[in-house]
Amino acid sequence: MKTQLRSSDDDERAMADLAEVSDWRSIWGPPGTGLDAIRALVSRVTAATGWRPWAPGNIDPNRYTWGLVTPRETVMLVLPDAVLPESPRSGWSAYEIGPGEQTEAEEGLDEYWPNQLLLARKHWGAPVYVGPGDDPRVPPEWRGRRRHLAVWLKPGAEFHLYATQPGPEDAQAGFGYSVYASEVA
Repeated sequence: MKTQLRSSDDDERAMADLAEVSDWRSIWGPPGTGLDAIRALVSRVTAATGWRPWAPGNIDPNRYTWGLVTPRETVMLVLPDAVLPESPRSGWSAYEIGPGEQTEAEEGLDEYWPNQLLLARKHWGAPVYVGPGDDPRVPPEWRGRRRHLAVWLKPGAEFHLYATQPGPEDAQAGFGYSVYASEVA
């Protein structure tokens, strides 16, 4: 197994960018593919956030996502019902996890989880849930895929901070966060 520990600067910027959106309801829209759907998506997000499209160009007719860049230069992958920050160069991660190394990867996640959670709390406040990813309160489609999970409710959105759960089919582990459309928030 190989590991890396990098500065949290990318996460710091991306979490601050996400925290600045006060109401996510105007960002979400109907699912769709193609030129008109992407233009509508980009227009909604740009109007609500001030983020700018990351690259002009031809839109694949099968595409339903687009990247936008924040004032802090964070690239956000935007879907009709989710936002995924592209900050792969931050924090602790493990890769090329071999057979028999899952426990070692889990120990690394456990060691660095408190710092990730502290950074998220700095920007997003107190979460409504912090616990294991296999808790029965976690929706079945997510249960067991996360070793650690924290959830924040914001107007129109749920913020998820998580540590992935390494396993036999997953040779990498690390931390991530996403924003999902929510009708309960």
